[in-house]
Amino acid sequence: MCSSIRPRALLTTLALALANLGAISAAMAQAKAPAPDVPPRSGPNEKIRLFDGKTLNGWAGHFKHWSVDNGEIVGKNTDPVPVSTYLLTEKNYTDFRLTAKVKLVESEMHSGIAFWGRVATEQGDPATYAGHLVMFPSGWAMYDLYGRASLPVDSAPAKKAGKQHDWNDLEILAQGNRVRVAVNGIPVVDWRDPEPNRIKAGPIALQLHSNKVPQEVRFKDLVIETFPKEDRLLTVK
Repeated sequence: MCSSIRPRALLTTLALALANLGAISAAMAQAKAPAPDVPPRSGPNEKIRLFDGKTLNGWAGHFKHWSVDNGEIVGKNTDPVPVSTYLLTEKNYTDFRLTAKVKLVESEMHSGIAFWGRVATEQGDPATYAGHLVMFPSGWAMYDLYGRASLPVDSAPAKKAGKQHDWNDLEILAQGNRVRVAVNGIPVVDWRDPEPNRIKAGPIALQLHSNKVPQEVRFKDLVIETFPKEDRLLTVK
């Protein structure tokens, strides 16, 4: 005996299929829609040296992974790191220009600097982060931590400008919903977040990525300018 589908069941199935198709079409249309132009926020313009070169004053995190050596912040592990962990500024920031020198010493896993987010203790580590990440090196991309995953940014210019196991000069200019990045004096990213509701005032966070092998990453000369006066990358050659 051949099985058959009743007309009412068929109509229900078709309605669900059309609803799913409509949802997919709407998501695709949203993805293709241009990002809104959120203007820079206003606030006090200050230049702040985030790292005094000697201590981790003003920072929070697992200090078993973070230390100071030779005037540099060192993120290091020998045992596995099950969840990416961060060294976090105690203060929150929205619009800023951050300049830093960054270096991957050991492993091929990327590190990065995170912002526009929050501490995400629910992910299994009290010093992990949910928000935007500018990665370096090993990929040189952008990522939405515990959100949309990889962001649609072309990593080729940064890969060309960056150095894998040497110091890199990094500038991040975050204003409104726009992120611009320069690596070693070369502009490599200019991107607007199409979902500005995701942008939060949050800590600046230095990443030690989850990994099963030993790693070492270093940061120095970290300077942040809040609510920058100049609407351009300053380290571009």
